[in-house]
Amino acid sequence: QVQLVESGGGLVQPGGSLRLSCALSGFTWHFYAIAWFRQAPGKEREGISSIDGSSGTTYYADSIKGRFTISRDNAKNTVYLQMNNLKPEDTAVYYCAGRPGPANSDFVVPYDYWGQGTQVTVST
Repeated sequence: QVQLVESGGGLVQPGGSLRLSCALSGFTWHFYAIAWFRQAPGKEREGISSIDGSSGTTYYADSIKGRFTISRDNAKNTVYLQMNNLKPEDTAVYYCAGRPGPANSDFVVPYDYWGQGTQVTVST
């Protein structure tokens, strides 16, 4: 059974940092693309970063480029999203998702598997 479980969200002040984790199980994720999405209240879901399970190539949306870093730990079957210099507009529910095939720079190809989401709130 494919599972993706996010953790690491919380409340942080502007300029602060958080690291989100996505624990993967039930599939050989080296043949998958893993991505992070977020959805703010009243807004559409936005794809922000992805990593190719085979090559490790990473992709970032312009909105978070230079502040967020996606990475993986093969031994722990976990993908991370390190978020630095957080801004109030980063407040959202963050989801990790997976689909077979290579990752790419857009998020048009639908993702098949989703985690339950973790809330990130950036506020004073």
